[in-house]
Amino acid sequence: MLKIFDGAMGTMLQASGLTNRECPEYYAISHPDIVADIHRQYRLAGADILETNTFGASPLKLAHFGLADDTEKINAAAAKVARQAAAGALVAGSIGPSGRLLAPLGEQDFDEAVEGFARQIKGLEQGGVDFLLVETIIDLQEMRAALLAAKSVTRLPVFCQLSFDDNGRTVTGTDPETAACVLTALGAAAVGMNCSLGPEQLVPLVRKMAQATHLPITVQPNAGMPYLADGKTVFPMSPDDMAKWVPALVEAGATYLGGCCGTTPAHIQAMKSVLSGLRPAARSPLPGGVALTSRTRTVRIGAGQPPAMIGERINPTGRKAMQGQLKEGNLQEIKREALLQTEAGAALLDVNMGVPGIDQRALMRRAVAELSMLVEAPFSIDTNDPETLEAGLRYYPGRALVNSVSDKPGLTEELLRIAKKYGAAVICLPLSETGLPKSAEERVAVIRTIQAKAHAAGLSDSDLVLDALVLTAASDGDAPQEVLRTLRLYRATFGFPTTMGLSNVSFGLPRRDLINASFYMLCLANGLDAPIINPYAPLVRELLDAANVILGADKQGVAFSQRYGNVAVEAAKPVAAGAGGDVLTELANAVRTGEKERAAALAKEAVAAGYKPSDIATKSLADAMGKVGEAFGAGRCYLPQVMLAAEAMRAAFQCLKENLPADEAAFQKIGTVVLATVEGDIHDLGKNIVAALLENQGFDVIDLGKDVAADAVAQAVADSKPDLVGLCALMTTTLPAMEETVAKLRQMKDAPPVMVGGAVVTAEYAAEIGADLYAADGVAAVRLAKERLGR
Repeated sequence: MLKIFDGAMGTMLQASGLTNRECPEYYAISHPDIVADIHRQYRLAGADILETNTFGASPLKLAHFGLADDTEKINAAAAKVARQAAAGALVAGSIGPSGRLLAPLGEQDFDEAVEGFARQIKGLEQGGVDFLLVETIIDLQEMRAALLAAKSVTRLPVFCQLSFDDNGRTVTGTDPETAACVLTALGAAAVGMNCSLGPEQLVPLVRKMAQATHLPITVQPNAGMPYLADGKTVFPMSPDDMAKWVPALVEAGATYLGGCCGTTPAHIQAMKSVLSGLRPAARSPLPGGVALTSRTRTVRIGAGQPPAMIGERINPTGRKAMQGQLKEGNLQEIKREALLQTEAGAALLDVNMGVPGIDQRALMRRAVAELSMLVEAPFSIDTNDPETLEAGLRYYPGRALVNSVSDKPGLTEELLRIAKKYGAAVICLPLSETGLPKSAEERVAVIRTIQAKAHAAGLSDSDLVLDALVLTAASDGDAPQEVLRTLRLYRATFGFPTTMGLSNVSFGLPRRDLINASFYMLCLANGLDAPIINPYAPLVRELLDAANVILGADKQGVAFSQRYGNVAVEAAKPVAAGAGGDVLTELANAVRTGEKERAAALAKEAVAAGYKPSDIATKSLADAMGKVGEAFGAGRCYLPQVMLAAEAMRAAFQCLKENLPADEAAFQKIGTVVLATVEGDIHDLGKNIVAALLENQGFDVIDLGKDVAADAVAQAVADSKPDLVGLCALMTTTLPAMEETVAKLRQMKDAPPVMVGGAVVTAEYAAEIGADLYAADGVAAVRLAKERLGR
């Protein structure tokens, strides 16, 4: 049945007298009658679901008003006000973003975020909400934190809504399909989107999300993109304009609709009148196979999907050099392996941190966090230690694969419990306490036992991948044939995706590459979906590319022709972006790929080779960041990759500064920038991203924080004499404060140029208020700052 949420709360509160200096969420305590009246207006307009006035009632946001200690109290009070006004409607506990990026993108610890969400959720449940609505989230990892927090303290259903940009992704690069796959597996009751865009832009995003999950889809658009007219914020879409898009949203797959910024009871009434005559659209069958994701990419393995290689080389077993680096806390080699393997064609990466004598749990957490920023391939967490597995899955910003679970009473159940908790898929390995099953039938029997235990843990068949258990041909001449029988029997019995450590077959034999490649093709023909293998082996990669043409995964051989049409086939380990060439080229590529340890080492090498630091900066580092900026603007990379590249550049700069001769002292600083979020606006996430990018590229940043008065900005400029001022606003109601601040700076003698930006700021508005520069995003802000200062 189709249902409709209410509309905007903030603008209604402002119309009732709320000022920019007051906490909107505290109105549930200080002005409950006003909040209740707004709820009643929406209910009379036809809203089936009322949202509590708690969007910003997290400890972090309430701390701005000195109310963090009252988090539970405020949330409970708001829920009670909504419940009393509901008149039969459902009540959704609204939970907005914390306002801070999670590490390693930002400084907020993941567990700190979980605890903050848990406090808010406890208050909402105490106040009597029917379900939770986590909304306007721009980072999939923060949504994971909120959902895990809910699962830890309540059994209430959780609806999850992200905000997407006009490129079809969140700020941190997540697409609708990936979001749906991760959140469905993690236990969301519904998934969807709100804010940022109007209904027209959200229709195709709703359709993509609906094609990736069986869950209900929610959508709450803005009433168009706002603009300022005569000092007032105007949302261009009328109630009738919004209502016209309801059929298209429902046809795309939406089952819960509503309104976000700029919508009123009139909008909801108009939308409800159209919605009442519609029925939910039929949903198309979900794609086959098991879906695994990173933050920015989904890979499906199994029936109907092309074969996918799982790269095996992030594994210190038998590799003393890698073990030594990991014991020292140095991740440089595993980062190289991640980049090289993905370039060589690995669709997924196996991550094993099995180094004796170290804290593998801590190392896995760090490796997962840093590698997930570096590459887009989903991960397979390779361990049978429950604590290490939990560390890998908890902090991974996607849906990972567990490698692996065998039939060992007690341990099996614990590993499956952890996999279910974090929404992971699982490789089932046919090993048991009774020994090594040699026949295909014995392996099927063990898999049935693991399957039953997986079901008992809450996992479904769509979460399972089967390992065929490869034994070496040198010790058992019948082993390869039994693997082929196992693959066929798996397909006939279960139909689940299959995997295996393919190169085990050739252990102890010469020309392992030939054995592996031949075995690979036979396995593909018998049902193998995702081998765990060394992707550098040229024969394996070439045969996989050829197989994709034959199996129809590479239509008309387009990708095959691009790879092999005009180049000689290489018979060695591929050269990744960032490897080979002169030291300046290698340094530039290390920055571009975000390898900060390697960038620092190469910067030292360049200095030792006699290059001047200024030449290194201009011919290598600046060129690299320019290419990153171009890629970001074209949608080929996302915020995590930009931040990593900036960190790598900063590491290289630090090395150059340590070797800087006296006659190049001026090179140490590009310029000084004062940054501030304008008065009345307590949102500083975008400003913080700009600050980090500027600092990482050599600017001195004076960050005044959020909710900064025009006089305070002017005083900071007078005191510090900066080269540039940057102002940010997220709320349309604070745009007048931005105009006032620009005007105040214009009155100063020798005032520096002013750059403005933020979600509600446009180039036209920037010109209207007299700003010198408009930055659409953090990358543009850095580029414009450099251009303006002639650096």
